[in-house]
Amino acid sequence: MKKITILLMALVVMGSCKEESKKEEMPTHNAEFEALLNNYYEDGLKLNPITATLAGDHRYDDSFPNLLSDAYQAEKKAYYESYKSKLSEFPDESLTESEQMSKAILAWECDINLAEFDYNADLTPIDQMWSENLFMGQLASGASAQPFETVEDYQKWMKRVDGYLEWLSSTEDNMKEGMEKGYVLPKSLIVKVLPQLESQMEENVEEHLFYSPIKNMPADFTDEEKAMLTEAYTDMITHKIVPAYTKLHTFMSGEYLDAGRESSGIQGEPNGDAYYAHQIKKYTTTNMTAAEIHQLGLSEVARIRSEMEKIKEEVGFEGDLKAFFDFVRGNEELMPFTEPEQVIAHFNEIHERMKPQLEKLFDNKPKTPFVVRRTEAFRENSASAEYNPGSLDGTRPGVFYVPIPDVTHYNIYSDESLFLHEAIPGHHYQTSLTQENEELPQFRKTLWYSGYGEGWALYAESLGKELGLYTDPYQYFGMLGAEMHRAVRLVVDTGLHSKGWTREEAIQYSLDNEAESEASIIAEIERYMANPGQALSYKIGQLKIRELRKKATATLGDKFNIGKFHNQVLETGCVPLALLEDKIDNWIEASK
Repeated sequence: MKKITILLMALVVMGSCKEESKKEEMPTHNAEFEALLNNYYEDGLKLNPITATLAGDHRYDDSFPNLLSDAYQAEKKAYYESYKSKLSEFPDESLTESEQMSKAILAWECDINLAEFDYNADLTPIDQMWSENLFMGQLASGASAQPFETVEDYQKWMKRVDGYLEWLSSTEDNMKEGMEKGYVLPKSLIVKVLPQLESQMEENVEEHLFYSPIKNMPADFTDEEKAMLTEAYTDMITHKIVPAYTKLHTFMSGEYLDAGRESSGIQGEPNGDAYYAHQIKKYTTTNMTAAEIHQLGLSEVARIRSEMEKIKEEVGFEGDLKAFFDFVRGNEELMPFTEPEQVIAHFNEIHERMKPQLEKLFDNKPKTPFVVRRTEAFRENSASAEYNPGSLDGTRPGVFYVPIPDVTHYNIYSDESLFLHEAIPGHHYQTSLTQENEELPQFRKTLWYSGYGEGWALYAESLGKELGLYTDPYQYFGMLGAEMHRAVRLVVDTGLHSKGWTREEAIQYSLDNEAESEASIIAEIERYMANPGQALSYKIGQLKIRELRKKATATLGDKFNIGKFHNQVLETGCVPLALLEDKIDNWIEASK
């Protein structure tokens, strides 16, 4: 027995020595590589100053470069080429495990952005959903990331608007070039842009969106400062903003609308198939083909339909599933509100109800505060619910924006899953925990990969029962409806952009398979038309995270801890899905 004990002790010592030897062999922190990452981040902020403002870095609040100019495009291309080249100076063996992941992410960033130069996306710079003019409207409201706390803040915004208006003027030049080369928006999207432009042609200055900061000037401004800013903003709106929007509206409602495409998908543009393949890779961070994704979508739609049938039977509805969709859409009992404030209070109540269960599923919770707000009136008719991240330092909260264009028809049946996705533990947890992680280099704190980010948010919806929600069958049906919505996206996005589907065919497929209102479905289909591939990311990412959880549960058995799994998924922030899978596989091995 004594000999065995001595032998075991010797083996332990030998193992310990080997471990120490291993540790000594592991590379330590690489200061030169850290400097490279910091430089990449800082140069990126100069190139994209809006990103800095969103992150709470206010050094560039007065800047809006002309993103469409040849000079800017050349600078952007040189930026990615330079950093891709510099990465080759750092072999993997000289980097820590975390640094190797940063290197892989930066390589991906450079490659995917450089590939985009092979296409002509800048020839359709304006759409109804995603373009810079809409985001600038959010900033102009004074209730977003652009600060309006000092006189200097107000002056910075005026300078930023000057740069923005230069960009706005260039959009017309680019669209004219696009008309010559066959790159134009579908007519059905152009007509949705026109009212958005009209809203900024308001000649009553005090009713103009860009006048909002003047209505809310800080009380400590002197009368002289208030008068000076009021005059300056009035002049800016009257002589710059209204004329610029009027000119663009005249062009888009006239010759551009006449030239608009009849086709709905990106196949209607030159080199559309190749561009769509790039967009799929960009948004899903996978090498899946359009055909594979279309088939996956059909399979998921069939699976979710069978789950929906069970809920239909549970509530005693006797018609078919399509009739049940209509019933849910029009059920007045699910439209209980008369004031927009009641919708906001409803989401806050959902949050309170789930708080005790969050402790069981998540070890780490963000410090960044969180609020629910109504979407601004100028864009809520065509907006989806969305989350805007808080600042990096946590002083500006994360915001869950809810469009409420008509509160009397606001249907609550999917609100629990919507909150889980857009707010907690979806985008707010995922984004805030990334920003608060001191171990990550700065450039990774503001990265966004839709496959990971939207995949996590859709995965978060599936946690409802574990969080004490979905006790009402209609709310559970709402979750199935939200998942169906993302499964339908796989079918209709690939249908539109790779199979020649029309806008109307995509709308009808959605109406046949989900309970969203017709108006909402139309807005969604037109969203996919404006940004090919983005809608695919949700389901692809969700299915990957589910697959990894299933693998970890099966492999680790009793050793599996859901809080630790969520730590692993969330702690490294947005990453391409292949890198996430490698990370989880390594964690599973280390946890055995």
